[in-house]
Amino acid sequence: MDYKCIKAGEAREEGFPWGHISWLYNASINPDAELTFGVVEIEPGQRNQTHAHPNCEELLYVVSGHCIHAVGREEHEMGPGDLVAIPRGVSHQALVTGDEPLRAVICYSSSRRDTKAKDGE
Repeated sequence: MDYKCIKAGEAREEGFPWGHISWLYNASINPDAELTFGVVEIEPGQRNQTHAHPNCEELLYVVSGHCIHAVGREEHEMGPGDLVAIPRGVSHQALVTGDEPLRAVICYSSSRRDTKAKDGE
């Protein structure tokens, strides 16, 4: 595997109606990657779509802001320093509470993170 050093400003940003994800590492950045790593920002009062990752586990670590993170049938109030481990295939969604955006580090156990929307179930 080739060594990679990703500098600030080199992230690949993906926009959504609720915020954005800055991808710092995955198979599109390094074809030899074995993980996916990024930073997600969700705007105050917004939520991402309920979804699951059928091919990988996800770790989400809150850097700033607060949210209620629904994982399966449970809800967790989360703030800075909190981490949630989401098993492969489990539905989840973050709803931002408070007046500041949620900023969290996200990491997946696959370099090609698959996402399956779960809204409407």
